[in-house]
Amino acid sequence: MQHTLSQYKSVINKCEALYVNKATDYGTSWRVLRPISIVDQIYIKAWRIRQIQETGVQKIADSIEGEFVGIVNYGIIALIQFALEKDAPIDLDATEAKRLYDVHAGHVAELMQQKNHDYGEAWRDMSQQSFVDLILVKLLRIKQILANDGQTIVSEGIDANFADIVNYAIFALIKMGEAKS
Repeated sequence: MQHTLSQYKSVINKCEALYVNKATDYGTSWRVLRPISIVDQIYIKAWRIRQIQETGVQKIADSIEGEFVGIVNYGIIALIQFALEKDAPIDLDATEAKRLYDVHAGHVAELMQQKNHDYGEAWRDMSQQSFVDLILVKLLRIKQILANDGQTIVSEGIDANFADIVNYAIFALIKMGEAKS
């Protein structure tokens, strides 16, 4: 588990560095995104990865690794959006934007540790294709929950699904890093 934590922190630090740099370039323009728009941004990235996996053809230089990083960051952005009050300002200063990222990334990491304990790091035996498929399933679930005005009867809520999406993308990135070694 210590090795996983080290790898996990390395990946999330890389994702956060990109998030902070984009916040410097663009501010927190993502704050205007409604929940369905965030879902669609992640969907586009996951579907692109799946298309490349299935066809073996890639015409845009953006890497699969970069798409997984985008999925991590949009997933954390979604968690931030859901936690903020409806009247929170669109423009968050860089320090606050980073603090919110750290808070939500920390919650997602805690969830990973709890699930890793119970599941025994089963994700290490999974394929990159499975991570993409599971991300797509979670996105379709979120879409349905949004269509149901955020209500569920017995299922996890939107935030739990986004947390799982972030963790699946991080697991894919860890495995990609291992494959390069």
